[in-house]
Amino acid sequence: MEEKRFAGILNGAVPGESVKKDENSRRGNWGNQIEFVLTSVGYAVGLGNVWRFPYLCYRNGGGAFMLPYFIMLVFCGIPLFFLELSFGQFASLGCLGVWKISPMFKGVGYGMMVVSTYIGIYYNVVICIAFYYFFMSMTSLLPWTYCNNPWNTPDCSGVVGSGSQLNGSLANVTSSLVAGVSEAVNRSKRTSPSEEYWKHYVLNISDDIGNFGEVRLPILGCLAISWVVVFLCLIRGVKSSGKVVYFTATFPYVVLTILFIRGITLDGAINGIKYYLTPQWQKVLDAKVWGDAASQIFYSLGCAWGGLITMASYNKFHNNCFRDSIIISITNCATSVYAGFVIFSILGFMAHHLNVPVSEVADHGPGLAFVAYPEALTLLPISPLWSLLFFFMLILLGLGTQFCLLETLVTAVVDEIGTDWIIRNKTVVTLSVAIVGFLLGVPLTTRAGIYWLLLMDNYAASFSLVIISCIMCICVMYVYGKKIQTQHVSVIYIYIIRGLVASVRVLEHLSRGTHFFTCTHTFLSSINKILWHNFFNYTQR
Repeated sequence: MEEKRFAGILNGAVPGESVKKDENSRRGNWGNQIEFVLTSVGYAVGLGNVWRFPYLCYRNGGGAFMLPYFIMLVFCGIPLFFLELSFGQFASLGCLGVWKISPMFKGVGYGMMVVSTYIGIYYNVVICIAFYYFFMSMTSLLPWTYCNNPWNTPDCSGVVGSGSQLNGSLANVTSSLVAGVSEAVNRSKRTSPSEEYWKHYVLNISDDIGNFGEVRLPILGCLAISWVVVFLCLIRGVKSSGKVVYFTATFPYVVLTILFIRGITLDGAINGIKYYLTPQWQKVLDAKVWGDAASQIFYSLGCAWGGLITMASYNKFHNNCFRDSIIISITNCATSVYAGFVIFSILGFMAHHLNVPVSEVADHGPGLAFVAYPEALTLLPISPLWSLLFFFMLILLGLGTQFCLLETLVTAVVDEIGTDWIIRNKTVVTLSVAIVGFLLGVPLTTRAGIYWLLLMDNYAASFSLVIISCIMCICVMYVYGKKIQTQHVSVIYIYIIRGLVASVRVLEHLSRGTHFFTCTHTFLSSINKILWHNFFNYTQR
């Protein structure tokens, strides 16, 4: 009895709760299907949805960019997403183990691991910087509000006036505000307090990529916190991470909604949103726009990273992964569009406040997350509160992706070795990978770390994803065989088809015997026969 209770705790059950038996007792399964969907949403919806998509949208024609974006989603994103989910779910193996179907293509699995490793290293550094800003926001005055700090230069020009007026009267503060704005407008190139805080204080950035300098100890400490949080959430694999995502995958939407409501109530917000969505249809003819749309779909959905195969491998065999792929893909893209409203409503307010075009305050990547948006937040009443919410949202978005990146690497190692000992001691593997990831991330916390981070961000998960996806499709469709793969998908859906047929039969019997429902009965009877005939004829091929 005691052994059963202990086994239940290992399985993720609460003491005293009835233990659900996993379909795959060796590897384990998700506690329920909601955990898989939320984990996949957290994996797909990451920092790129907030700091990359809005910038690409306004740079590539505003609302016109939505056309190639959604075409790429329908014809590239969703099919690849479904392919990887069905692939991993049928094999119940990670991104390395699934290539037992064709060992000569196992290099594709290693390529997925390399991509996940690169991204996992720098992604957690971005999360740790968000942690740092989150901690620094726990104050009555944000440290990047004024230009009177030791790290500021003579070129610094704030949008909220001069810090020397802090002890003055309200009239003095108001006059300094007007003077600061006028100064910002008159300068052709101003350096903002948030930019100098980012470059000279947080990063203490060096002058060259080869000049590493010393390790930034506050960033290193936050990096350790990030990896500890990720490890603790994955200490029991999908059993523990599946519980955490109930919060990490849903709360960012609460924060986005709060920031959206606050943003659209500000002066100038409508100008930012117009700048974000106003279509420039001539740009649709530019091949680069279509390339950006494709790369964003690949990057955002997580195709060819190995994470989708890994997460689906813990599904129950007859799960409806086609439904999941539609839900997750559409949720991800809708979140990107929604985040654009949140970002550009605030940036529109900032541009209105400075009396400059939105293009002069818009940015992307770390420049948006740690310079432009934080500066805009200083203009709001109770700015530390909005800053806390914003950076807490970034932390949760990053952690949702980081969970899956680490689990991808751990699952690949465990499945590849495959011994009973390593399966029982999967936690040790998780800890080892987390320690290695932390050590590899240490160089990114030096003064030159931001150069290497941007280098990895630009090249680790860009065109390589397209290459990996193409090779995977060639292998599955032409080497392994599209008929075999489709039959495997059909086997996955046999229970779904049976349930659909049973439902049709119930409706058929209910409609029988009444003149009003004669047509309905005939129609449902036809559907019933078609379902059985086509499905079982195909599976017998």
